[in-house]
Amino acid sequence: MSAVILLPVHRPGDQFVSLLGELVPDVADPASVVVVDDGSGPQADAVLAGAGELGCTVLRCPANRGKGAALKVGLRHVIAARPGCDVVTADGDGQHRAADIRALAERTGRGRLVLGVRRFDRMPPRSRLGNHVVQWLFRAVTGRAVADTQTGLRAYPAALLERLCRVPGERFDYEMNVLITAAGSGCGFEEVPISTIYLGDNTSSNFRGLTDSAQVLGTLLRHAAG
Repeated sequence: MSAVILLPVHRPGDQFVSLLGELVPDVADPASVVVVDDGSGPQADAVLAGAGELGCTVLRCPANRGKGAALKVGLRHVIAARPGCDVVTADGDGQHRAADIRALAERTGRGRLVLGVRRFDRMPPRSRLGNHVVQWLFRAVTGRAVADTQTGLRAYPAALLERLCRVPGERFDYEMNVLITAAGSGCGFEEVPISTIYLGDNTSSNFRGLTDSAQVLGTLLRHAAG
């Protein structure tokens, strides 16, 4: 894999350790796996130290600010340390498999935003309903049809990274703002089917239910009104 793999994490657990164990042997340079810890505190020291021992680049935020903020920390690092590289972002909570991350990495280098699309019939009901609503609103607002607007497994072309660092949002609303920005810029979209994994009815996710859902919907509605 030639693309940089960017993994934002908060309080990473055993699933994250397993993911790194599968990912790192497949990359030519382990430092191209960039882990951004979103203010987990001392309880994450052992896991993050292990990531460092594997050769991964580990960046630690002093306080929890949200997934969007962590992603932007990682993107700025890639721009400075690995200019010209595409970036694959993935969640470290067990919802994304190494094989699917590799599949997206193989689609980089074409100047497109690549989305890993989950199967909706395998989602918990609350996730499935939310995705359908947001999918419909996104198409109404942007005119672009995207099958999975809330997937965290994405590949961003290098030419888009500078712009993504200026996109507003610090939590899950950031990823929706990114899609809106990419659609408005004329960036091409590509979709790749991926595994749909939910551990304990999605209890491993850091998505804060109604709070983050409201932020995502609010982002779309503000864009529509503007």
